[in-house]
Amino acid sequence: MLSWKLAEFIEGVRYEELPPETIRLARLALLDWLGSAIRGGREKPAVLALRVLGAQGGSPQATLLPAGEKTSALNAALGNGIASHILELDDVHRGSIVHAGAVVMPAALAAAEMLHANGRKLIEAIVVGYEVAIRIGEAVSPSHYYYWHNTGTCGTFGACAAAGKLLGLDPEQMVWALGNAGTQAAGLWEFLRDGAMSKHLHPGKAAQNGLLAALLAKEGFTGATAILEGQKGFFRAMAPEFNLAPITDSLGKPPYRIEGNSFKIHSSCRHTHPAIDIVLDLCARHRLSPAQVAAIEVRTYGTALDITSNPEPPTIYAAKFSLPFCVALALAQGSCGLEDFSEANLGNPEIRDLLGRVRLAVDAHLDALHPARWPATVTLTLTSGEVHQGRTDFPLGDPENPADDKMLMAKFRRLASQAWPEPEVEALLAGVLSLEKLENVAELFQRA
Repeated sequence: MLSWKLAEFIEGVRYEELPPETIRLARLALLDWLGSAIRGGREKPAVLALRVLGAQGGSPQATLLPAGEKTSALNAALGNGIASHILELDDVHRGSIVHAGAVVMPAALAAAEMLHANGRKLIEAIVVGYEVAIRIGEAVSPSHYYYWHNTGTCGTFGACAAAGKLLGLDPEQMVWALGNAGTQAAGLWEFLRDGAMSKHLHPGKAAQNGLLAALLAKEGFTGATAILEGQKGFFRAMAPEFNLAPITDSLGKPPYRIEGNSFKIHSSCRHTHPAIDIVLDLCARHRLSPAQVAAIEVRTYGTALDITSNPEPPTIYAAKFSLPFCVALALAQGSCGLEDFSEANLGNPEIRDLLGRVRLAVDAHLDALHPARWPATVTLTLTSGEVHQGRTDFPLGDPENPADDKMLMAKFRRLASQAWPEPEVEALLAGVLSLEKLENVAELFQRA
């Protein structure tokens, strides 16, 4: 059964046998997630969630990053998962369409702090968490993604795997944990219609539910043993089309899935990034101004338009899921960073005018390449009649078009320093970059 194969893989992963590149990317993924979680805690959805969690109390087992306070491991997983997914700057895996960091890291960190685990154990947990979440996402994408937010659903399994690894579950316990993780897996896309805060809840609940499933299994609480492929299991219930092969093909053999992870540079839905990159490149190369552009055509894969075709986003958050707005913002501002998504730009007459010039279309050739690639073409027609066109299959931050270590460290500093004092930011950076030397993960968060 698939759960048994995954459980045996999870038990068998050892830090000493992981390739150096796998370890390097696990550290970078943790650093990248921490920046989003720390800064994301200042945003309204996180403030509201932390208010609720603070009122519930909890044993001081793990750190709520935005507040710097200790709470129960389950509460920390929930709160940190919510905070980390708000800015739309957390990592994503292309083929699975899973934001693995937002679900795996909160569960893994909460468990590691609670257990006073060392950095090597945390790296093992991160690697197996990403592997399980991504492989299950690959198995059900793209059909599952139409209604279900993969990060909330497939991510629950990854969070469970990471927590179970740290808890030292044996294969039978891990099977039970995966069974109970799967029965809690949820997250619907309907929030997009309202621009609601539900999306942030998805990774928080996935992290909390995955950790809960692992903790219960440790006590002997049983779960479905064929939760993935069973007649009433995850695949048949939630994916019109699925493929079992990604679950077990080369399982346990490098390269691990975390090496195919993508880091985000723009503060918007990843499906908008290919077009943003093209617009920024065309404007820079040809020194274009918004007034020169008469028409903008974006051709891309169907899933991107299912999620991001809104031509009139009413809120800043909805604007992050509007491909027309992101393209117009890139053209007008020359960037799509966190500060660019503002009330001023949401109502900016120049940007609103540009929205009317954007046309979107599904390109059958590009659609056939998805989800292995996330391709787009952009054609800018100028008022002079001149035409400029560009294409990318791999937006900046993809493994094929990587963001280097210095860029990711600068991103972390930029985000974290907006919420924490600089000495604490630098101490956390140094700790993560030498994570394997840390004997107690809780020391990462011993703030001055």
